[in-house]
Amino acid sequence: MAEKTVLQMQFMTDQNKKVHIDVPTPVQPVDNSKVDAAMALIVSKNIFALPQGSIVKSIGASLIDTSTTTVG
Repeated sequence: MAEKTVLQMQFMTDQNKKVHIDVPTPVQPVDNSKVDAAMALIVSKNIFALPQGSIVKSIGASLIDTSTTTVG
């Protein structure tokens, strides 16, 4: 069985669309203050050109754990 953890950061754009940026295999344990700082930097620098618009606000972040089992 393979397990995988992804840090998903959620944002709002200037077109009122929700977007997310996934960070595969984040450093564990995840430091909330560093995640908040990274998200604030992404908003302030506007470094991503997205079809949904420019990122203007951070909404939150989640750790997503998945496990995969091969059968057969």
